Amino acid sequence: MKAEIVGIGACVYDTLIELTDFPAEDTKSYINTKLSGGGGPCATSLVTAARLGAQTAYVGTLTDDFAGGFLYDDFKKYGVVTDFILIKKNYRSFSAFVLLNKKTGSRTCLLDHGNLPPLQLNSKQIDAIKNADILIVDGNEIEAAIHGATIAHAAGKKVLYDAGGIYANIEPLLALTNILIPSEEFAKRFTSENSAELAAKKLYKTFRPDIVVVTKGKNGGIMCWENNIVSYPAFPVDTVDSNGAGDVFHGAFAFFVAQGFSYEKCCLFSSSVSALKCTRIGSRQGTPTYQQTIQFLKERGIYEL
Repeated sequence: MKAEIVGIGACVYDTLIELTDFPAEDTKSYINTKLSGGGGPCATSLVTAARLGAQTAYVGTLTDDFAGGFLYDDFKKYGVVTDFILIKKNYRSFSAFVLLNKKTGSRTCLLDHGNLPPLQLNSKQIDAIKNADILIVDGNEIEAAIHGATIAHAAGKKVLYDAGGIYANIEPLLALTNILIPSEEFAKRFTSENSAELAAKKLYKTFRPDIVVVTKGKNGGIMCWENNIVSYPAFPVDTVDSNGAGDVFHGAFAFFVAQGFSYEKCCLFSSSVSALKCTRIGSRQGTPTYQQTIQFLKERGIYEL
């Protein structure tokens, strides 16, 4: 089955734990809410794009433990194509415990990377990348991501890099990226610059993507191309769960690019999708539909999308 957006990267079994306040060390605290669900930057981006109306597919490996089975079924639940997933038996899934501080709106992640072997693309997965319009990568499964981005480039397709974590050997992947969307933290750390604007300019000059979009959370973000810097807004909301908000932004961006919209409109649309997600618990469960997003924008006087 052809998918217009495919992804190579992290797929994580999340356990979200909401607390009234972050606990002090060596104490006991009561949990307000506990929720299990799918997570991971690339995988959540694909779910977001699918929820908005795109045909998406995950290109990767899962295992046969409980978490792996849940993640596979979760993709199906949200309409993400699973035809390009390999199931490796007797391994441990990538999982995380996410602590949500209700008082501050912050989130703290405790990660278990699991022990699945690195992904090696097969012919079926390679064809999926060639036939897609956009490949999403997040720095995980780095060798497969570089391989996939090389294939996408040769086929004239776009590569969107969700740059959140700094991993070894990411420079070749950055050089293959068309749409580079780093967090402000990543951009400043990677470039050793002290502002998002200078970091964005340096990333653009070094790797020459079509666009650099630096996300700044509740402060919105900036777009950079050539010598241009343009800001886009964040939408104030009552935040319940910020976990996955960046991943949702990337998935919404890929969706809107695939619809043929300008990068500036993609930023505005993605910012609204991310804001709506923050009002709900769960990276995937909290993702809004296209119509919910358009209604959210109309309520704020934005009609051009």
